[in-house]
Amino acid sequence: MSRELHYHWEYDLKASPEKLWPFVSDTNRFNRDTGVPSVEPASNVRGKLRNARRRLRLSMYGMQLEWEEQPFEWIKPSRFGVARNYSKGPITELRALADLTPRAESGGTRLTYEVRITPRSAIGALIVVLQMRLFNARRFAKTFRKYDEIARSEVIMPEAAEIELDAAVLSRLETIKEKLLADGADQNAVKRLVNFVATAYDFELARIRPYALADEWNISRRNVLEACLRSTRFGLLDLQWELLCPLCRGAGETGKSLSEISSQVHCESCRIDFTVNFDRFVEITFQPNALLRQIQSQDFCVGSPQKTPHIVAQQLLPASSARELALPLEPGRYRLRALELGGGQDVNVSADGAATADVKMSDTGWSDRELKLATTSTLKIENATNAEQLLILERLAWSDQSATAAEVTALQMFRDLFSTEALRPGEQISVGTLSVLFTDLRNSTQLYREIGDASAFGRVLNHFDVLKSIIAEEDGALVKTIGDAVMAVFRQPAAALRAMLRAQQQLAVPPEGVAPLTLKAGIHAGPCIAVTLNDRLDYFGSTVNMAARLEGLSNGDDVVISRSLYDDPEVRGLIEAHGLQAVSFAMTLKGFKEEQFELWRIKSV
Repeated sequence: MSRELHYHWEYDLKASPEKLWPFVSDTNRFNRDTGVPSVEPASNVRGKLRNARRRLRLSMYGMQLEWEEQPFEWIKPSRFGVARNYSKGPITELRALADLTPRAESGGTRLTYEVRITPRSAIGALIVVLQMRLFNARRFAKTFRKYDEIARSEVIMPEAAEIELDAAVLSRLETIKEKLLADGADQNAVKRLVNFVATAYDFELARIRPYALADEWNISRRNVLEACLRSTRFGLLDLQWELLCPLCRGAGETGKSLSEISSQVHCESCRIDFTVNFDRFVEITFQPNALLRQIQSQDFCVGSPQKTPHIVAQQLLPASSARELALPLEPGRYRLRALELGGGQDVNVSADGAATADVKMSDTGWSDRELKLATTSTLKIENATNAEQLLILERLAWSDQSATAAEVTALQMFRDLFSTEALRPGEQISVGTLSVLFTDLRNSTQLYREIGDASAFGRVLNHFDVLKSIIAEEDGALVKTIGDAVMAVFRQPAAALRAMLRAQQQLAVPPEGVAPLTLKAGIHAGPCIAVTLNDRLDYFGSTVNMAARLEGLSNGDDVVISRSLYDDPEVRGLIEAHGLQAVSFAMTLKGFKEEQFELWRIKSV
């Protein structure tokens, strides 16, 4: 066996470690950018490998390389590394380590990148030397400099791939762009989205996340989401639903329709079963339509730290060992756990937390006390078990870059474009908290008598159009009409109240020659369950039942709301900012075990 070869590079970069981390730690992207071929699982794996190890392979220069890859270890945003043991190819072992150290004098970063390789033979050593000196050294420098430039840019533009599209596809893209603009989609969002589909790499297009793109482009999230939704009508994109594991938050399953989603899912990586909810675990993503781009999903690295950005530290501890970690942490709630050890320990990070702390992993589990840490702290971890453990420190807060099913299905545009989207029969899935609205026309029977059935029916239909338009403008969705009544849902309580106050005003003071209408309305916020009813996506539960009861208490010049709405800070702000009258009263509601509820009548003064 040849001696170990050691390569060490240092780069002085202008961006901070925090800005560079999402790019440098995205080793899937880094490997692609530096010319590493795509990888795939080895076909001869026998048995389950421990602690997220994987057997992988690739082909390079006609040689087959196969290896067992240990889990990446990292502390965000300061260092990460990985080790590979090769069973095929010119080397037997590879270790890579990246360190990002702040440069106090410039505010930038000193990036140190080390690679240690043990060749299998003298020929293997020659191959390594030629590869590292002739190719990798230059590619590494160019790639890190490019990441530094991107990290310092306020508007991140996707890098154009060397994609050659034929004339027919280019013409189709131009036609789609014109149709999207004519359909009312935002011009900036459409321009960037069409260009992205035409020029981005396959691995970037395999999972298009609207909010992530919007943040990169520094434009409205809602405009990009709506452009993506509209684009499915014209053949630019196809939507897909991804089911996210609550631990690793990776996409375990995907479906082209909500009807393909099951409420019970198993994550093979984390070895857990979990119950799906729309509020967190189901995300809408998109892919280009196959007539435009045939996407070949490729992995260039399967264990990148950036694949699980909520995990701020991951360390592999041998049995009966200890390790000390220097942790720069943001305030918030975290959890310490080990992949193959049950349970975990809660961590609360705040400015007044402890600067040092000890944690022990044992066969009996974890301490039940909450660990309080400072934002800059030292944590000593002891693995007191007789087995190797993969330690994980993860933020409990979920990224807000996910366009969740709960949010998307509560948008009027989605319901208009995907009216046939529904769960499989009998399936029930939690959607988290929604604001549920019910309305009804007051004295509608009298209206029919006064102006005749045909005129009254037309006025009622017109009032549906008014409600639907205002509800959509406030990012809500009209779920169904029941006679003269409407049921709608909103993600934000203040949006629901604002919509109803606008609707009541508009219907009560119509254009000249149009009969005024009095609209009763009730709103309640709380957890809901999504179901399929009459072949459409619907909601049920006590929140829905209570909202329906509140509508019956409205006089038509007010909106009756529950405490859950009144206690919302944005609702209180809306009441104060517009000088609205809020009168409290208490009542029992039918079907709620004679429980006394505190309610409010909200009306314009």
